[in-house]
Amino acid sequence: MSAIEIDVELDRLSPVPLYFQLEQALEQAIVSGRLQPGDRIENEVDLAKRLNMSRPTARQAIQSLVDKGLLVRKRGVGTQVVRNEVHRAVELTSLYEDLADVGRMPTTELLDYRLGPAEDEIADELGIEPGASIVEMRRLRLADDEPIAILTNYLPADFAPAPDELRQKGLYQGLRSRGITIQLARQRIGARLAEGDESRLLNEDAGCAVLTMQRVAFDEMGKAVELGRHVYRSSLYFFDVSVQSR
Repeated sequence: MSAIEIDVELDRLSPVPLYFQLEQALEQAIVSGRLQPGDRIENEVDLAKRLNMSRPTARQAIQSLVDKGLLVRKRGVGTQVVRNEVHRAVELTSLYEDLADVGRMPTTELLDYRLGPAEDEIADELGIEPGASIVEMRRLRLADDEPIAILTNYLPADFAPAPDELRQKGLYQGLRSRGITIQLARQRIGARLAEGDESRLLNEDAGCAVLTMQRVAFDEMGKAVELGRHVYRSSLYFFDVSVQSR
């Protein structure tokens, strides 16, 4: 199988290092599906020659993707794409829409849907009275039939999407159809070991490491709309964060 050449536009006047520009271009090709698992890419010598950059610069970009688990070097074969993981920028978007945007097929298994009174902690996060009516929903989100995340959300009952609606589309889509737009969110990302049935649902070994995120989302009036407590499969999923100096 011949190596696949990916079009890469480099801005040599940018303060962003060339190796990082190349790394991002190759990573986007993998995430978008232009490069599939098993595809072989150019080696660092050919990349450097084609893109008019130094060999160490090309090597650094490839090694970074190897370290991320997106590429693997095989003796006698070359550099190949491995699993197409889910990369998610830390932005105010829904997982359903993020998966669809990168060409993955999102599906949802509704695990639980309950109407009941808000406990004190949940009420405090949502800014409502304790005992107010809320919906607690728990969903398994899959990408191309592969389990990715367990999503638990709490919403005031007045505008919570119905169970059938949640099976067909994302939560934020359901909220927008009710005239509710998420404008701001406060979220905390962490990690822990899987608990209860999480390993089984995510198709991982018992006690596996998982990523976690808690998010409280607010509408344009500053009113809390939903509280999410999510668990992500760390072997197939990670968050991307861009930082810059002050």
